[in-house]
Amino acid sequence: MADPRLTIAKRELATLRSEKTIVLALLIQLFIAAFSSFLVVGLVSLYDPGSVDGFETEVAVTGDASDDLLRVVDDRPSITGTAYPSQATARAAFERGTVDAVLLADRRAGRVFVTATVPDGNVRTTVIVVQLRDTLSTFERVERTDRAALLSATPLELPPRSGASPYYGFSYTVLLPLLCFLPVFISGSMTVDSLTEEVERGTLELLRVAPVSTVDIVDGKVWAAAGLAPVQAALWIALLDLNGTSVRHPLAVLVVVGALAILVVTLGATIALLSPDRRAAQFLYSVGVLVAFGGATLLPVNPVNTVARLAVDSVAPTYPLLVAGYVVLGGAAYSLLRRAVPRIGVAR
Repeated sequence: MADPRLTIAKRELATLRSEKTIVLALLIQLFIAAFSSFLVVGLVSLYDPGSVDGFETEVAVTGDASDDLLRVVDDRPSITGTAYPSQATARAAFERGTVDAVLLADRRAGRVFVTATVPDGNVRTTVIVVQLRDTLSTFERVERTDRAALLSATPLELPPRSGASPYYGFSYTVLLPLLCFLPVFISGSMTVDSLTEEVERGTLELLRVAPVSTVDIVDGKVWAAAGLAPVQAALWIALLDLNGTSVRHPLAVLVVVGALAILVVTLGATIALLSPDRRAAQFLYSVGVLVAFGGATLLPVNPVNTVARLAVDSVAPTYPLLVAGYVVLGGAAYSLLRRAVPRIGVAR
């Protein structure tokens, strides 16, 4: 005789085709993963406007410290500086559209103060602001180096400069975690919908007439939803690899995704059983996942960080223990759910 839990799990997966919202979400993820090499260019432009290639910014530089600032500006890619004798002439060039921005660099009490003027807010302004920000950050570093011998006290250290490509950073810290964790959240939402729908329609009582317990019913639904997440993640990882974004430890990433799927699906099942109203359950689930995941990102080692590090092979010897910790956490949550089911109001 077939295991009733497997039968229920197969039934759950078969009903997915009728869930248009979930199917649409899966298709969107499939599109992103399949065409990631094309989409990442546009997405990185939003994530880091300074990475846009081919956009040249012409800047008017004036003030008594303009010579020092111009040397830095001329060394920056995609930005060109022109010296103007006064702020009035620089401003006039800006208003005529001859230059894209104005930098006024004045020395006061041994310090250099730079005032920037940029166009009104639009997409072009965003790119100009980012380019000016990077230029002024470089100017600050140059000034610190040149004046180090003249300082009476050591100033605060600047953050280390990163030479990483924004495409590389976006792919592994945003795109990959997005594709790995969206299936997890969708699986939890599926479980909430499935259980609350069974209760609202009274079909849960019909299932319990069969020789299966409530624990078996919950098991089947949890297995179906939690098992779907790593399968989706594996497909997305394969498509990313075809598009040039390779994952160095795919098995470990899938283990983390599977463990988190069990944890999140367990949370969804618990909420659905305690609050059978579909809208209330979905609201509680959304808030719970948002708070839990948002709080986890504040930790030095969080799911996003873990997946990104595993993907780029930037892992310490303790990372196998960390991956095992996710498995233990998910297994413990699932075990507690199975023990609690007979005590919940819908129990047999």
